[in-house]
Amino acid sequence: MTNNPILEKKFLHIIGENQGIIHKVCNMYCDAEEDRHDLFQEIVAQLWKSFPTFRNESKVTTWMYRVGLNTAITTFKKSKRRPDRNWLSYENFQVADENHEAETEESIKMLHRAVAQLTGIEKSIILLFLENKKYEEIAEITGITQNYVRVKMNRIKKKLKILMDKEE
Repeated sequence: MTNNPILEKKFLHIIGENQGIIHKVCNMYCDAEEDRHDLFQEIVAQLWKSFPTFRNESKVTTWMYRVGLNTAITTFKKSKRRPDRNWLSYENFQVADENHEAETEESIKMLHRAVAQLTGIEKSIILLFLENKKYEEIAEITGITQNYVRVKMNRIKKKLKILMDKEE
């Protein structure tokens, strides 16, 4: 990439305003802090690499999710071959309020453990769904059709229910 101070400034501004997206993706796919840090850097590098070709045909956040999730999924697939990596544990999720009843908190823990067992693309879809993204935007981010997003979402819900039922 060329040394273009205007482009660099614009990129850093976008990253600064939307870095929460990158953190969410890193937390969804990585257990250890060091791994989250590495993935964060890899996502930023991929965003920077693709920034000159971003044409504003979609929202910046959509583009960031797409690059971030694709990078995470690729990294996740590579790491599956290395048995020393543990991906996604309950500790990565922040429970909103410690005043939850014990039963509610246990349900949340069960859900997080079930999500940890999903595939890379399933995690991407459920993350976006939990971010209240519409199926249309999820399709745009993931690169699959809106219809297939609906099908996958139904399958993910069923899979999560089965996984959670097994735990009870």
